[in-house]
Amino acid sequence: MYRIGLTGGIGSGKSTVSSYLKEMGYNVVDADQVAREVLDIYPEILGFIRRRFGQEYFDEKGILNRRKLGDFLFRNRERLAEYESVILPLIKKEIFRRMEELENSGASICFLDAPTLIEAGMHKLMDKNILVWVDRETQIERVAKRDSMDHGQVLGRISSQLDIDKKKEMVDFVVDNSAGVEETKREVREILAKLGIFKGAI
Repeated sequence: MYRIGLTGGIGSGKSTVSSYLKEMGYNVVDADQVAREVLDIYPEILGFIRRRFGQEYFDEKGILNRRKLGDFLFRNRERLAEYESVILPLIKKEIFRRMEELENSGASICFLDAPTLIEAGMHKLMDKNILVWVDRETQIERVAKRDSMDHGQVLGRISSQLDIDKKKEMVDFVVDNSAGVEETKREVREILAKLGIFKGAI
């Protein structure tokens, strides 16, 4: 099965590209979705969070407040690294289990949509990699508006990932998502054509 990594910085518009790929009928494994679901698949993660970070990150029904935990972790790099050392191996395990399922079902192409594809080293396991890019100012503006965060919170999230311009050097294709949705879609179709997996009109 042909495996293609799709990544981008927070607020870059990666989800827009991922949704477009799904609309066109491509198989997409969403790492963010997997990250949410592993909390149910591996309940020991919630136990770790309670023991290490406290009950305060859970509501009265015992449901994890992911936003509150995220704000805490992105302000504390050592704690973030500690959390990732526990959850990332399980996320990777589940991602590749799902990709294997697709391959066993006869799928010939699969995209892995992962914001930290490069940081987690998963780009090395893909056949090709695509980066969805925007400039830093656009990133900040989009995240602040989308997630109702202040400037400091946004910068904390952005700085937790590898600089998006450095990611350009580590991928095979770059989609510039600063010129509007239709232009972005056209660039995606061009890349798919170069990969030999797009049959329609550019």
